[in-house]
Amino acid sequence: MIVAEQKRQENIVEYLLYMWQVEDLIRANALDSDRIRRTLVARYDVADDVRERIAQWYDNLADMMRSEGVAEHGHLQINRNVVILLNDLHLSLLRNPQETTYGALYYKALPSIVRLRAKSGGAEMTEIETCLTALYGYLMLRLQGAPVSPETLEAVREINLMLTFLAEKYKEERDITHPH
Repeated sequence: MIVAEQKRQENIVEYLLYMWQVEDLIRANALDSDRIRRTLVARYDVADDVRERIAQWYDNLADMMRSEGVAEHGHLQINRNVVILLNDLHLSLLRNPQETTYGALYYKALPSIVRLRAKSGGAEMTEIETCLTALYGYLMLRLQGAPVSPETLEAVREINLMLTFLAEKYKEERDITHPH
């Protein structure tokens, strides 16, 4: 919860990847409140009242996962909404003739995006969701200590550059429309 709030303010892409990891951690604990408290919440070195708020946050997410039918796989609607916002911004930047930097980053990453979409077996995903899924998969491989091919590293690097720029544009737009 604390990390999620901070990431949402600073970098929307990192926030989304973090929230996907939280969904997976909740699943790994069988959406069980007691297990989540023992394995996840107990790790936080915070005051008891803050720890209780964190536990409640995990419980609420687990409840949402159950009610939205994503207890085994998929993403919460709140996270899918972020993907939609990022995709809309992506398309808007590509249509903007003054936005040459993003266009260049996109076209550099496009061959990797096309390859990833082909590997996904025709799953209906936007390009941005494909990129986010690739980045998340790479992060999971790194956490597991699995080897990563040079081609995959290059694809991830290109996609990460594009998504970093997209996240910065998102923050700029949010700061303009929702000043602190």
